[in-house]
Amino acid sequence: MVSSTRRSYRLPAPAHRGISRHEGLSFPHPAPSPEDPLGKLVVLMVTAFLDMVGLLMVLPLMPFYAQRFIGRGPLWHALDSVGMGGKGTIIALLVSCYSIAQLVSAPFWGRVSDRFGRRPALLVGMFSSGLAYLGFAFAGSLEFLFLSRIIQGAGGGTTGVIQAYVADSTEPHNRAKTLGWLSAATNAGVALGPVLGSAASKLGHAGPGLLAASLTAVTMTFAFLYLTESNVRPRGAAAPRKASVAVRRVLSHPMEPASRLIWMYAVGMGAFQGMTAILALFLGARFGVTEGEIGWVFTYIGVISVVARALVLGPAVDRFREPRLSRLGQTLLACGLGALPFTVNYVTLAMAVLLIPLGTAFTFPCVTGMLSQVIPDHERGLYMGVQQTFGGVARVVGPIWAGFAFDYLGQGVPFFTGAALAAITILLGMGIEQHIPAHPPRRAA
Repeated sequence: MVSSTRRSYRLPAPAHRGISRHEGLSFPHPAPSPEDPLGKLVVLMVTAFLDMVGLLMVLPLMPFYAQRFIGRGPLWHALDSVGMGGKGTIIALLVSCYSIAQLVSAPFWGRVSDRFGRRPALLVGMFSSGLAYLGFAFAGSLEFLFLSRIIQGAGGGTTGVIQAYVADSTEPHNRAKTLGWLSAATNAGVALGPVLGSAASKLGHAGPGLLAASLTAVTMTFAFLYLTESNVRPRGAAAPRKASVAVRRVLSHPMEPASRLIWMYAVGMGAFQGMTAILALFLGARFGVTEGEIGWVFTYIGVISVVARALVLGPAVDRFREPRLSRLGQTLLACGLGALPFTVNYVTLAMAVLLIPLGTAFTFPCVTGMLSQVIPDHERGLYMGVQQTFGGVARVVGPIWAGFAFDYLGQGVPFFTGAALAAITILLGMGIEQHIPAHPPRRAA
């Protein structure tokens, strides 16, 4: 039973490197080896960064590519016959099919990584992404464009595997901060990818897809050479349960520690993604922000997110521990969302928006780090994938609700709803400390 697991999952530090098991990621050598915990993490961060660069190279261009096929082809005619042939609807479906493929495949990839290893699952996922980029480059129809997005989403379901890799390679008290570093690396990829994609588009219609596929090939080669396996299952170890069983467990036993953490992640993600979906519309209506100016708002959010996850999260985890820090993050997220409708100028807007990336930086890595500590070793990848599935559903439902509420219920309603959802996650996390193994004592420097 998941809730009964209270073990601390510590990797013994390799003796020949002289790393204390209580020092976690401290490393005395200037050039970490991929066999050491820090070396594994550096390789994984580089891999995740390059992978995100490729993804964001093609994503902003998707609406422009889709417009070429609107008005022709059997798929468009089928959609148009049911009133779904508009440009906005087609683009929304392209975005959604990626998310749906990702959330459906995530538990499968997690279970595969538990049984056969994290490394092969990640390599196959990258290979799928490379095929999808080639499909994007040479898509000659709307059907082919949808197929490439579905393949890319299926390959992108390995986010939980990456998180499980981090949990395998770090000690429990370091997992939240390491996950923060990892997300900071991916956020840097988010910033660089669109710039490269726009530059590659000048080389021709196929340029961005071919460049993204080439970058994926480089990433695969790098990962194949330097990414070592983190999931070493002892002979005779128990096999992970089926993904469908784990999903049903979360639904039928919502108050078990693992289930509560997954619900905290999903509900908080829905609140955040709902805000992201309609923030531009809100700022345009409230402050007259234009297409040329909205990018600065998201850059502001992105910079705060990277700084918070890379520099602030680690010391904060050391001081407050994951349960208290996650509640602080949920409180900041709720306050930021609730304050947005009351902003009256750019100063108050900047202050309200500041709370949101700080809140997510303290919430999501801590929740994922705690989840890695309350589940059995042999099901770590599975439950990380299940978390991504529930989070994926929230990424779809949250924006849909926010858009509907903004149009029909009032411009402030989506933000008030998001604040209420974030407050609910605080209640879900109350008392979670008793299920989290105590951190080992730290040695004096």
